[in-house]
Amino acid sequence: MSEIQVKEEGGGKNKQKKQQLRVDFTPMVDMNMLLITFFMFCTTLLTPKTMNITMPTKDETLDDKDKTKIKESMAITILLGANNEVYYYTGMIAEDKSSYTDPNFLTKSSYDADGLRKYLLGRNSEMYTVIEELKAKKDKQQITIEQYNQQTADIQKKAIQDTKAPQIMIKPTDLATYKNTVDALDEMLVCNIGSYTLSEINEGDTYLLYVKTGNPEYLSEKQKLELNANIK
Repeated sequence: MSEIQVKEEGGGKNKQKKQQLRVDFTPMVDMNMLLITFFMFCTTLLTPKTMNITMPTKDETLDDKDKTKIKESMAITILLGANNEVYYYTGMIAEDKSSYTDPNFLTKSSYDADGLRKYLLGRNSEMYTVIEELKAKKDKQQITIEQYNQQTADIQKKAIQDTKAPQIMIKPTDLATYKNTVDALDEMLVCNIGSYTLSEINEGDTYLLYVKTGNPEYLSEKQKLELNANIK
């Protein structure tokens, strides 16, 4: 609320009037408190994203060795490289570490729709279709959001237990950007991936990137020293 005070000075016929303007900001305090309260009640708190735990398969006809092979076949490691490049490999590293020296073990992809997304949809097609059907029901208000979230969680949990869903590990390199990490996480949501985690890259994976690309910047300082020593 503003207020104008008029003060007359001088005498005689030509009286000079001096105006003083005063603005009262007291109502703004109340308005700020109302806005803060409004945003507090309307803001959805961030819920933590956890990685689903893989339980042993229920197929009693398989021995431990076969079960391990099934789990390895569903494991996918995504490496985020320099210049918006992305690579992935399936399965686990060989016990003799020979995979780290095999450039064909690593596959180059992209963030385009026909790149990483196409590959993940192919590996997760069954669960993707079921969840998309649930999304359609939610959009048509045939089920509530709570029912959709619960049914989606149950479907993903069962698929992981039955080793029918891919389990993905995302490893950004020091040369990757923050946008690359966000894009990779977005692909997990688009493809309805139920089990994924963001992990720190190890020296084996950085060496594999070096073997694949020939870029020594992927290597750690220790690896660079060892590489130079071997060359000499």
